[in-house]
Amino acid sequence: MPLSHNYLGRSDHANDKRFIRFRKQGLVDAVEHLDESFKFERLLGWHEKLFPEGDTLFNSVIGGQWRGDAPLQVVSGRIDRPVVHFEAPPRAVLEDELSRFEDWFNESKTDALLVPLLRAAITHLWFVTLHPLDDGNGRITRLLTDLALAQADKLSVRFYAMSVGIMANRKSYYEILESTQKVDLDITQWLVWFCKVLNETFSNVLHDIEQTIQKVNYWRAVDQTKLTTEHMKVLNRMLDGELLDGINTSQYHKVAKVSKPTASRHLAYLVEVGCLQRSGSGGRSTRYILNQTAQNG
Repeated sequence: MPLSHNYLGRSDHANDKRFIRFRKQGLVDAVEHLDESFKFERLLGWHEKLFPEGDTLFNSVIGGQWRGDAPLQVVSGRIDRPVVHFEAPPRAVLEDELSRFEDWFNESKTDALLVPLLRAAITHLWFVTLHPLDDGNGRITRLLTDLALAQADKLSVRFYAMSVGIMANRKSYYEILESTQKVDLDITQWLVWFCKVLNETFSNVLHDIEQTIQKVNYWRAVDQTKLTTEHMKVLNRMLDGELLDGINTSQYHKVAKVSKPTASRHLAYLVEVGCLQRSGSGGRSTRYILNQTAQNG
């Protein structure tokens, strides 16, 4: 029987418009039905949205069904000389394994002895190791992981997604996944990696929230009617975390696309109206930073 190959990471188009739309729909479905018993029909519905009927011009995958009978390997490298990273369980045992997983996923949701975040980590590893789909296993697994985390939060509004953290750490993700799948039963290092990346995801989200609050407070504190398009462009770049050491005349000239004399006048004006403050001893070393009074609201 011929082999079926999934190339490592090749179909994980995190920025693909179809996938972004699919993930939004899936996350909405996840958070709106947290308390419902999970059935694989629901997951196959996600897969069908990822590979809709008729969308087979560049991909022959049929959405909404389990993989075929051919042995499936996850590979990388040249087509004529692939490097095998993992071989999925045989198709003959897949139905029973999926049934076991479905029962565990539903029963473990109320298991007081299982830390919910570790349940999400186990969910991810277990399902991606079963690799039950012809394509889209990584994307569906990340969505299922976000469902497990949403069940842990018990909230209908979530400010983070583990899938974002995984895609930001793809190299180490594939490495820890491969090394874990090659050992028997010991998943300690996978759990450590998962919790570390989840913690980084939390930290990044908190940073983004704090930055957004500072930006909102800043614009509330200044009179935007006194500002030109060029002023707004430069200030927004600074508020977004660029130019952390401040901005000088030459940089303003490049960002705002105005002449250097105009850049110098603009910077003096922004100090006058309270948007910026001078930093440095003057002359060529003068830099301008955001007015802390305005930034702190």
